Amino acid sequence: MQHEASEPTWRSSSYSSGNGQCVEVRDGLADTVPVRDSKAPAGPRLLFEAEAWASFVGAVKSERL
Repeated sequence: MQHEASEPTWRSSSYSSGNGQCVEVRDGLADTVPVRDSKAPAGPRLLFEAEAWASFVGAVKSERL
């Protein structure tokens, strides 16, 4: 599958089991991290400030959440 140059690249967690039950994030934006449901890629997206997203991911990784 080829992507258009203007098409954003989304990724899911390396911990994802590949069963479609996860969220995807888009990297490459300076201050914002878009997040979407992998089961509905054309659906709505949540936008988080990059610093807030990094804090959330850190908390999950350290099992504080």
